[in-house]
Amino acid sequence: MSAAAMRLLAGKTAAITGGTTGIGRAITIEYLRQGANVAVNHLGLAKDDPLRKSLIEDAERLRRETPNEAPTGQLLELAGDVTDPKTGEQLVAQAVERFGQLDIFVANAGIFKPCQFLDIDKEMFDTSMRVNVNGAFYASQAAARLMVKQGKGGSIIGISSISALVGGGLQVHYTPTKAALLSMTQSMAIALAKDRIRVNALLPGTIHTQLADHDMANEEKRRYLEQRIPWGRVGRPEDLAGPAVFLAADQMSGFVTGAQLLVDGGMYVHLQ
Repeated sequence: MSAAAMRLLAGKTAAITGGTTGIGRAITIEYLRQGANVAVNHLGLAKDDPLRKSLIEDAERLRRETPNEAPTGQLLELAGDVTDPKTGEQLVAQAVERFGQLDIFVANAGIFKPCQFLDIDKEMFDTSMRVNVNGAFYASQAAARLMVKQGKGGSIIGISSISALVGGGLQVHYTPTKAALLSMTQSMAIALAKDRIRVNALLPGTIHTQLADHDMANEEKRRYLEQRIPWGRVGRPEDLAGPAVFLAADQMSGFVTGAQLLVDGGMYVHLQ
């Protein structure tokens, strides 16, 4: 089998919100490696921002190290606030303008800052809802409209969380947003099935991203988290990359829609 044939997303185009950091970044890099062109959204990183530069450099390195007969995908990055419906529309439009189509959309952008329940104010709660729920809805809707117009089906993936299924004392403003995103993907799966657009959710457990730095910096807290994970370690952003490819690739998950896939090292079943 040729290297080109082994690229699971060759010829596809993906759009990813929050694609420059954490889980979004890991998915972006793997999609590029698998041959997809990828348009990523970020909040507005400066040209010399280390996160932006690192992603661009890694994408260029992939292309340099890949044989010409099996090229990796190309990267397009755009600034925008997902709480504005126009951001999702622009991301989708730019992806199509640059690459000619849109096959995969990943609603990844999200925020979380742990806080005691009684200390959560209106601004913190509303912001969590606007980014994690409204932002995912607007961008997913923009992607779905384009996919329906294209008439070729597609794959939409929502990055929910194990927190959609279990509570957390410092997450009262966060868990409802991830439960809403999970419910949203399930309902979209029903609404879009007639258009052959598959909609699924990934539910990461404890993953060491910037959102979890506060826990990982505390050795006692880190050990506590590891003890709750049968796999014996906290997850890494790269642990979500393979599952995201699986849900994006028609040849692997062409009959999978409305599903929720836990990527948590066994944490959920251990907590039950």
